[in-house]
Amino acid sequence: MKKLQLLVALVLTFTTVFSQDEELTKTGWNFGALPTITFDSDLGFQYGGLINLYNYGDGSRYPEYNHSLYFEISRFTKGSGINRFYYDSDQLIEGIRTSLDISYLSDKAYDFFGFNGYDAVVNMDWFDDESADYRTRMFYKYDRKLFRFKVDLSGNLSGKKIKWLAGANILNFKLDYVDIDKLNKGKSDEDKLPTHDQQPGLYQKYQEWGIITEEEADGGFVPTFKGGVVYDTRDNEPNPMKGLWTEVVLVGSPEFLGGEDNFLKMSVIHRQYFTIIPKDLSFAYRLAYQTTIAGHAPFYYQTQMITSILKGATSEGLGGASSLRGVLRNRVVGDGIFLGNVEARWKFSHFQFINNNFYLGLNAFADFGRVTGNIKSFESIPVGDQDRDDYYESNSEGMHYSFGAGLRIAMNQNFIIRCDYGMAADDRDGTSGIYIGLNYLF
Repeated sequence: MKKLQLLVALVLTFTTVFSQDEELTKTGWNFGALPTITFDSDLGFQYGGLINLYNYGDGSRYPEYNHSLYFEISRFTKGSGINRFYYDSDQLIEGIRTSLDISYLSDKAYDFFGFNGYDAVVNMDWFDDESADYRTRMFYKYDRKLFRFKVDLSGNLSGKKIKWLAGANILNFKLDYVDIDKLNKGKSDEDKLPTHDQQPGLYQKYQEWGIITEEEADGGFVPTFKGGVVYDTRDNEPNPMKGLWTEVVLVGSPEFLGGEDNFLKMSVIHRQYFTIIPKDLSFAYRLAYQTTIAGHAPFYYQTQMITSILKGATSEGLGGASSLRGVLRNRVVGDGIFLGNVEARWKFSHFQFINNNFYLGLNAFADFGRVTGNIKSFESIPVGDQDRDDYYESNSEGMHYSFGAGLRIAMNQNFIIRCDYGMAADDRDGTSGIYIGLNYLF
């Protein structure tokens, strides 16, 4: 609770406002800024800073904005880092919505639990044993650095409800073992973690068994292009009270542009919002299906969730803050995946403070998802029987469930701080997670 109180204080303290009329219709530039003192069960405590600037023009479109600029530099105590610039506007080019993202994301201990959901056996006892060193902390990890340059464009195809979507995304992945030598600096011999030669992690074992090929083991360059159709009748983008938001998107990566592989993926996402009590209580759900329909996608790309709009620094899963809250991050990875989320959203307090509009909200949710298409499995790999039993259980995949509740703090309907607490329904997925960040999940 102290974390939430701190976040409220920071938002109110670091908010700078501009003039508006008695009805608090926002005009001109407005921004929310705060130190990024947040927490994510998968990543640890986050520290750094962010600022989100909004331009509302003459206020006639409020709460819609003309331009949004987002800057963030932050680090997590478990080794991740975010360096990000994001721009979003439907006024830069007449008739076209433009989104631009430039990010460098580093993760010294990126979660890796194998492929195909429950088919990959995960020893959850290692996560409960505080005295365990390497296996608990680093066995299911590798080092990942990701550079991303992303441009998305959309415009009206038929009226304002049906839109076309196009975009380009350049991703460069660099993978390696966790830097044990760095972690061991300054430690006594008895406290040092075993090296990879002494105790290989799962990422290393998958390479030894041939499940991860030599070509993919160190990452690669993935240029993608996308095109699609979106049907959107939402009344408010940050937190709709009614409407539909449905999209069908195709993403392709051509090898002739320098990519590691040729592949084509399809994503279908349907979201719907219902008003229960006007302005205050709504019900929302999201159903998503994603699969490879041609070619071969490298394993390190399989965690990427394809969507028309990138709402956070990452869109990855399944498991963790943006998909299955309470389930371990990347616990459910496959060549095809299904995801579902349902939420009840209640704005229980509306107020005005320092010339800005605020509301506080609560939400209760349930998340569910599973692998629908397998990545290469143990059954086609010459692995010893003992390793097969310890790390693989054939045909075990099923639906993964989690549930929980959260708090929202919103300023001018667009700058939204969220805190969610989710619990996994099956102990094979972990126990629970706390996630503090920005924006509604969908």
